[in-house]
Amino acid sequence: MLGRTSETDAVAVGLAGDRIDVVHLRRSAAGSLSLVRCESRRHMHPDAATLTALRKEMKLQRFSCVAPLQAGEYQMLQVEPPAVSAEEMKAAIRWRIRDLIDYPAEEATVDVLEIPEDARAGGRPRFMFVASAPNAVIQRYVRLFQAAGIPLEVIDIPELAQRNLANLFEPEGRGIAFLSFDRSGSLLTVSSGGELYLARRIEITLEQLADADSEQRSAIFERLLVELQRSLDNLERQFRSVSVAKLMLARIPESVPLREYLAQNLYLPVETADLAGLIDLSVAPDLDNPLRLSECLPLLGAALRELSQPPGARP
Repeated sequence: MLGRTSETDAVAVGLAGDRIDVVHLRRSAAGSLSLVRCESRRHMHPDAATLTALRKEMKLQRFSCVAPLQAGEYQMLQVEPPAVSAEEMKAAIRWRIRDLIDYPAEEATVDVLEIPEDARAGGRPRFMFVASAPNAVIQRYVRLFQAAGIPLEVIDIPELAQRNLANLFEPEGRGIAFLSFDRSGSLLTVSSGGELYLARRIEITLEQLADADSEQRSAIFERLLVELQRSLDNLERQFRSVSVAKLMLARIPESVPLREYLAQNLYLPVETADLAGLIDLSVAPDLDNPLRLSECLPLLGAALRELSQPPGARP
């Protein structure tokens, strides 16, 4: 384990294109979650000097830190698992994805996430998720955090961070679809029992939703509905044992009536994800702004990773 790990605190650090975001989350002895601090530093290119200043200000060396990659820095693929031993899996996966990535497979850092086998699948092939990023991207994160003196415990991905958030809303024995938006697009995940079953990027940004006129917005809503229906239909065919209870929609501007539209046209109940009802966010009133919340949502989910397991347990 790297650094000194608190039993109740976790920090997530995001290196966006024009800023560094830091979220410090705490779980009390009673199990309640609260945001201790949420900071951002605007910067043309996130660098070690800015990270060092944040480390000193927030005493980041004291905590278990996780950094989610940004959209465009990695790929999330779904492939049929090779018939090899666990020790040979990553090498075999690199060979399998060589035509799916735009850089040499030998220069890829890969990790795999198994999708639970569906007992009702009827002999259909199993699949697994593969997260792949160029070695240079991973090395950049490692170098920046080392230079800043911040113990980097895990480099994560937004799909798993969103799964962690969805877990907060998941009813017993049912699955949850979760849809979020940011400047790079939208992310749909479906999880059940804490396991990720579906992850899909859709090229519709929060700014497009907020800035569109009524005609443009109608077209965006229709397109999004089709994408959601296709994804959920495919999930139902592939995983018959996964029963999705509802679609949770991350907060968007109140002027955008997307929840109402989806509730009228989608066969699932649609609810707005009220994180403030599950995490005390009172120290950061700016998170009431959906645009600001969208910047920090992956960090909240990434920090939950470290708070959802006992100290020393790092999958």
